[in-house]
Amino acid sequence: METLSRNCATLAALALMLMGCATAGAPQSGPHLSPAECSDLAALKSNPSPTKAQRQSELSALRKAGYDPAPWNDDPNYPDDLHAAQRLVDHWFQTDCQQAQPG
Repeated sequence: METLSRNCATLAALALMLMGCATAGAPQSGPHLSPAECSDLAALKSNPSPTKAQRQSELSALRKAGYDPAPWNDDPNYPDDLHAAQRLVDHWFQTDCQQAQPG
């Protein structure tokens, strides 16, 4: 029961954080991902064997989205918090990177 309460509280905090990101003026005014991150994420989607630099870029984007992969942190919300960050990075990729590409 305690785990359920803690998970609900964490989900509520995550929802509030995401709503704050969506409604705040400054974060929405510019891209969330750098051109290098856009390039690396596009390469990750099409390359079966990514480079270490591409994986580091992916990790950087996930950290921007709020994911903390610290190994000493026994995260009871894993993998849900990772999936939430991946969905946010995917959204950023679609909005930030697709608009920057010519065509």
